[in-house]
Amino acid sequence: MFGKKTPLAWLQIKRESNRLAVALAGIAFADILMFMQLGFQDSLYQSNVRFHSSLNGDIVLIHSKSSALLSMQKFSRRRLYKARNLKEVDSVYPIYLDFTSWKNPINGIPRNLLVIGINPKNQILNLSGLRENLSKTQLPNVVLYDRSSRKEYGPIAAIFKQGKLVKAEVGRKLIKVGGLFNLGTSFGADGSLITSDVNFLRIFTNRQSGLIDIGLIKVKPGYNANLVVDKLRKYLSNDVKILTKNEYIEFEKNFWARSTAIGFIFTLGTIMGFIVGIVIVYQILYTEVADHLTEYATLKAIGYTQKYLLIVILQEALILALLGYIPGVIFSLFLYEGARNATLLPIFMSFIRAFTVLILTIIMCFFSGSIAVRKLKYADPADIF
Repeated sequence: MFGKKTPLAWLQIKRESNRLAVALAGIAFADILMFMQLGFQDSLYQSNVRFHSSLNGDIVLIHSKSSALLSMQKFSRRRLYKARNLKEVDSVYPIYLDFTSWKNPINGIPRNLLVIGINPKNQILNLSGLRENLSKTQLPNVVLYDRSSRKEYGPIAAIFKQGKLVKAEVGRKLIKVGGLFNLGTSFGADGSLITSDVNFLRIFTNRQSGLIDIGLIKVKPGYNANLVVDKLRKYLSNDVKILTKNEYIEFEKNFWARSTAIGFIFTLGTIMGFIVGIVIVYQILYTEVADHLTEYATLKAIGYTQKYLLIVILQEALILALLGYIPGVIFSLFLYEGARNATLLPIFMSFIRAFTVLILTIIMCFFSGSIAVRKLKYADPADIF
């Protein structure tokens, strides 16, 4: 990118060290804004599909009016069992979901959490700690506690690991924690419990066993789940929505992206960071051009074209973009760690996001440079001298 003889762009940038430091700080700030907005947006999607991703099955049935895990509608369990009539279906599993209050056993403060009810004889959720503890939920009023739940529920995991008995009030039922598993928090649920379907119905006394929230289907080996979904859609009534596991994950993500303000807010925040970066870089490059207008006019007088000067400014923009990106990405890594520890959300740096912000930074700086260089178009050597 530099000229063959004199790296004019680099020499001009490093000439004013204070101005360079301000420019790099501004670009890093814009990058941090974009990194944080994109990071929170991605963690929102990932945290809200942890449960969906853990399902050990191929096809999911939900009520046709269900819009997300937060607002599930119940449907008849007979729909799920009817699916067993298809030769391609290997097994079916009903799942109960609902929210109720958990009373902190230390300070008595209630807080809502998600309760999941499944048959303890079926390992239909791939979650750490679940396989070895699920059988304990066959005992009356025994639940498994998500060790990644927020601290507002109390130091349950720490007390349990000390070998002490943990009891708490869930809804209006006194339960006992029989083990720990790991699911994690989300924007919809700060904590969760897993118990047997029988214990679930004991906690939610107003629920009927014949009405479920999710139906999970395993397809026999050798059959294509997509083809089985098409067949089920023709076979079952239209009061249920039939999705592959991947479609169910995308269904949840789309709800948060399109049906809530959260997705829009994070996207707007990313755009604002991009615009802030454009303004900052433009101010720096415009000042650079204005301060060296005499030198640029001299170059034009001795035969250098407007195109050459544009290339020099764009070289400066590229250098600023690359140098400003480095502290931006490094500082964002520290912020990700802090946000992850504070919120328990899965906020991690990904290669795709790092590359995306790098490209946005370069475009941002190039756009600013293209605007700033317009001042040179009207720089007449005769007027300057």
